[in-house]
Amino acid sequence: MSSSTTPEQRRSNLRLALVLASVAAAFAVGFVVKIAFLGA
Repeated sequence: MSSSTTPEQRRSNLRLALVLASVAAAFAVGFVVKIAFLGA
């Protein structure tokens, strides 16, 4: 395990980051929609 990241590792990390960001965005959108429907 070297400390320098290979392009494959960077691509894998980027894909993981995008997946986590999309999950977080989905939760945020769901929360906003819930507030809009229950609060309004």
